[in-house]
Amino acid sequence: MRVWNVAGFLAFKEVWRNRGRFFLFGLVIALITVLVLFIAALAEGLANSNREYLSKLDAQLVALSDRADNLIAASRLGRSRAAAIRRAPGVADAGAIAFANAVIAQPLPAGAGALPLRISLIGVEPGRPGEPRAWEGRQLSTNQANEAVLDRGVVLRLGLKVGDTLVIQSTQGTRDEFYPLKVVGISDGQQYLFQPAVFVPLFTWDRLRPKGEGENSGAELAVNAVAVKAADPSQAAGLRARLLDQVGDIEILTISEEYEILPVYSAQQSTLNTQQFFTLLIGVLVIGGFFQIQVLQKVPQIGVLKAIGASNATVGAAAVLQIVIVTAFGVTLGGLATLGLSLGLPATIPFAFTGPAAALAIAALLLIGPLGGSVSIRYSVRIEPLKALGLAA
Repeated sequence: MRVWNVAGFLAFKEVWRNRGRFFLFGLVIALITVLVLFIAALAEGLANSNREYLSKLDAQLVALSDRADNLIAASRLGRSRAAAIRRAPGVADAGAIAFANAVIAQPLPAGAGALPLRISLIGVEPGRPGEPRAWEGRQLSTNQANEAVLDRGVVLRLGLKVGDTLVIQSTQGTRDEFYPLKVVGISDGQQYLFQPAVFVPLFTWDRLRPKGEGENSGAELAVNAVAVKAADPSQAAGLRARLLDQVGDIEILTISEEYEILPVYSAQQSTLNTQQFFTLLIGVLVIGGFFQIQVLQKVPQIGVLKAIGASNATVGAAAVLQIVIVTAFGVTLGGLATLGLSLGLPATIPFAFTGPAAALAIAALLLIGPLGGSVSIRYSVRIEPLKALGLAA
């Protein structure tokens, strides 16, 4: 205990006497912290922009066409296939999901955000897996109602609210058609493939979706996927095998498997994780270089301390505490700066802080201080008093 008391006194005393120098270096650590946290939040935000809707599905499995190479965009399933899956033993419920791209061309309220707004138009079966929960307003009513539940991203961009009317612009053959929809509900964030989402009943989606010239509308409605909710979520693996055996021409994936193979998702995340790793590595080198210079500049002082009886443990503990103090100050300053930055960013920037990601980044930043300074700590405890004072023979 006495060692740490003396070490703490020495560490605080030196930091305070050279507060200008240590403050400037704390700012360097703060900038590294801002960069690391920004990359972590950007990685989470971009991941959410890709997977948010799929990751929040009230289901454990997703059924696709077996010829789609596990890609939702390439999958085509008849709506009757959803009914066949729903009848399988162990399935609590199953809902068909269909995706298309569209444009919001005209919201009702004056002073709305910039138009047109590109969206993911998602067709769902009301009351079944796939339909998001409406946090405000109500759920969709029937499969043919001219209603919509909006993703929070649409609301933030256009300022719409429950009861408003929006107009969807969709290409039908060679013409652009316009379809009014009443907003009946607002959900939380439900982005899909970097676009905010508008959820409509399945048959309404089929009427609104872009179509080619002469496309046959009399055939069975084709959807992209079927969200499968297991009666017992712990038995999802067994249900997966049973569905593959009982329902033909389908492929079954878990939710995480599906969004991890979305276009550019894996490449995007690995790129950002690599950037974060190299930023931390640069931090280790910068901190290590700074404290190594500090030790070289005070070799005579360390020699005096050892000559009057200070132990290697005291000198080493003082160096560790000094590194921890400066690193903690820089990380705290950088964290507050990043928080302030995030509050001022517009909703269109994919920037998302989550507790685990932020905690992991901050823990890594706090660890790079002692890690980077380990060389200087080792050097300081190996200083010989006589050599440091120039008295060696």
